[in-house]
Amino acid sequence: MLSSLASATKGFNQKLFFFSVHKNLFTRPIIAMAGTGVSSSPAYSTSSPSQAPLKRVGTHNGSFHCDEALGCFMIRLTDKFFNAQIVRSRDPKVLDDLDAVLDVGGVYDPSNDCYDHHQKGFEEVFGHGFSTKLSSAGLVYKHFGKELIAKELNVDEGHPDVHRLFLAVYKNFMEAIDAIDNGINQYDTDKPPRYVNNTNLSSRVGKLNLDWTEPDQSAERENEAFQQGMDLAGKEFLDTVRFYVRSWLPARSIVVECIAERYDYDPSGEIMVLKRFCPWKLHLFELEEEMKIEPLIKYVLYEDDRGKQWRVQAVAVSPDRFESRKPLPAQWRGLRDDELSKEAGIPGCVFVHMSGFIGGNQSYGGALAMARAALKL
Repeated sequence: MLSSLASATKGFNQKLFFFSVHKNLFTRPIIAMAGTGVSSSPAYSTSSPSQAPLKRVGTHNGSFHCDEALGCFMIRLTDKFFNAQIVRSRDPKVLDDLDAVLDVGGVYDPSNDCYDHHQKGFEEVFGHGFSTKLSSAGLVYKHFGKELIAKELNVDEGHPDVHRLFLAVYKNFMEAIDAIDNGINQYDTDKPPRYVNNTNLSSRVGKLNLDWTEPDQSAERENEAFQQGMDLAGKEFLDTVRFYVRSWLPARSIVVECIAERYDYDPSGEIMVLKRFCPWKLHLFELEEEMKIEPLIKYVLYEDDRGKQWRVQAVAVSPDRFESRKPLPAQWRGLRDDELSKEAGIPGCVFVHMSGFIGGNQSYGGALAMARAALKL
C-alpha cells in the first residue's frame, strides 16, 4: 500500500507544487479583472490534462475570506476546471458568462456549478453526521473532494479509503472553515473565551486583505492579495490531505491491530501497546466508538526512539481536552529517576509529568509495570 501511495503522491505533488514553485515562469493569468482580460498576476501553469481551453471560475471582488480562496484553489485542481482562470466580480452579467461561480450570485446549483451559500433558505450541510452549514469551500469539497483524494491515493473514487479520508479531512480541516465563515461558535456557551486565538487559517487568510493604510488599493493589488490567500489556504489543504494519506491512513491499521491485542498485555484490556509509534490519538477515539470498546483504554505504551526509552501516556477524555481519563498517580507526579522508582516501587523510572498525562521508564517492562500499577491506584 505504501508503495502505491508514494507513486500516487509523486504525480499529484508535481502537478500541484508546479503551480506555486514555478508560477513566475508563466504568463497566462490565474486571476483576471472582470471585463478586461488583463492579468493581475502570473499563472500557476499553462497546461491541463486534456489541453482543452481553460475555463473561467468566478468569485466576488472586494474583501475576501478563506472559504472562497480555498474553494477557488480546490476547484482548479479538478479535471473539469483544471487551472481555470479566476474572475473576481459581483456583476451578474459577468458572472453569467462564466463556467462556475463560487461565493457570489445567490445560487447553489451544482448541476450548473453555482456554489454560493449566502442566499435566504440555504441550509446545505456535508451530511455523514455533520450538521454545520457549508461555506463555498465546503460546497466545492462536498462535490469534488473525493476526486482530489482519489488522485492523491491513485485509486478510483469508489475505493473505501477515499471515503474514509473524505470524512477525516472534512472533520479535521474543512468543517472549521465552514463554521467560521458562517459565524457558528465552536462551543455552546455565552461565556467569553479565556484567551483570543487569531492564528487559525481563516484568520490568517483574512489578514492578507489590503490594509486600509496601504496607498495602493487598486484591483490589481487586491487580486494579488487574493492569490496569496489562495496559495496559503491551498497549501494547508494539500498538507492536510497528504498527512491523512501518508501518515493517518497507514497508522489506522496499526492502531486497529494494537486494540485487538490489548488483552495480551493486561487482563483489564485498558492498556494498549504500540508495536511501532504512529499518530494514534484520533484513531483510538474513533475506533473505540466504532468497535464499541468497553472498558475504555486508559494508557498507551510506546517506545521513544530518540531516547530509547518507553513512554506510558494517559488517554485524554476526548480529542480536544487536556484532562486524562485516568492520570498517572498523584504521588508520582513531578518525580524523576531514583526518587520516582522508589516511590512507585518500579525500577528504571525516568519521570512523570506534573499533570500526570505521561511518564517514562527505561524499559518496556518497566513502563508496563507503571501502567498496571496506575490502574490500581
